[in-house]
Amino acid sequence: MQLSGLDLEGLGQTGIAGTNGINFVNGASLTVRNTKIRGFRNGYGINFSPTANAALVLDNVIISESGSASDPFTGGIQVSPDGATVYVALSGSPMGGPGVDESALPPADKRFDGIGVIDVKQGKLLRTLPGGSDPEQFAVTNDGSRLFISNEDAGTVTVLDTAGGTVAATIKGGEEPEGVNLTPDGRFAYVTSEEDGNVSIVDVNALKVIGTIVLGPRPRSTAFLPDGTRAFTTAENDHAIYAIDAAARTLIARVPLSGAAWKPMGVAASPDGSRIFITTGRGGALVVFDPAARREVAAIAVGDRPWGLAVAPDGRTVYTANGTSNDVSIVDVDQGKVTARIQTGDRPWGVALVR
Repeated sequence: MQLSGLDLEGLGQTGIAGTNGINFVNGASLTVRNTKIRGFRNGYGINFSPTANAALVLDNVIISESGSASDPFTGGIQVSPDGATVYVALSGSPMGGPGVDESALPPADKRFDGIGVIDVKQGKLLRTLPGGSDPEQFAVTNDGSRLFISNEDAGTVTVLDTAGGTVAATIKGGEEPEGVNLTPDGRFAYVTSEEDGNVSIVDVNALKVIGTIVLGPRPRSTAFLPDGTRAFTTAENDHAIYAIDAAARTLIARVPLSGAAWKPMGVAASPDGSRIFITTGRGGALVVFDPAARREVAAIAVGDRPWGLAVAPDGRTVYTANGTSNDVSIVDVDQGKVTARIQTGDRPWGVALVR
């Protein structure tokens, strides 16, 4: 069968589960040319599952916003300490989220779970390392030897040795783990649990959970002051940020944010620790937060659904990945405005700076 010149658009998340752009289940071969397929979130752009051996040929085919196995979902992104390697979490699980009926989503394709290894100079994917089931976010140890990876559907943290590409340990934590962030000294990893509403503290050397701090609904990510004395964790469904005494491992305060539509998600500290930056998802803003006074000082409109963020060494430039406007905003915090927006592919999740 040969198809050419098609422009197929599904209904996104509202589509009927199992609806595919092209459904090929029998025949000798399928050739698709000069075709765009998008919006089949609850199915596949191309469902290629013939009952016998068959050939699939794609020529100038773009598949986006679909549950296609040819386009695994990407999650966290981090840079090695030497700046030579970028790691990206890859997942074959369909994109869900709050309010989505997961029973209506297509099944996960575990072949695509892993950690992609990208050579910065060559600008290409070198290999994919094991990252556990449904890898979400992760952190790179200070010496670059290991990754600590949250596995959302398994409720575990996978510890990966980067040199050998082997799993060193699997640590049981809270359910639906999301953010993984290391303390500045690299001794502990804070792992948020969206389902349990807490953060687990993992001893990086002992490879075990040594404490848990109860927070609000759906905690997402944690940032630390440079001296390691304070941690700040966002809680998406609580519209708040939580201040934590990192030395005593105790909660200091819950600080509600003022925006009714704000869903605090990504969080990062300025290099001097004078400011905390918070993305707000559907709120479309970057919040500037004073960690000493524990209050908001500014909110800057950046784009649709800002999720991940990165802070430049100058502490005044912030980059936000805007999930549904498909771009990255460059924000001058001192001026309180976006100075540029860079178009990306569909649904950028995170952003990392390579120095």
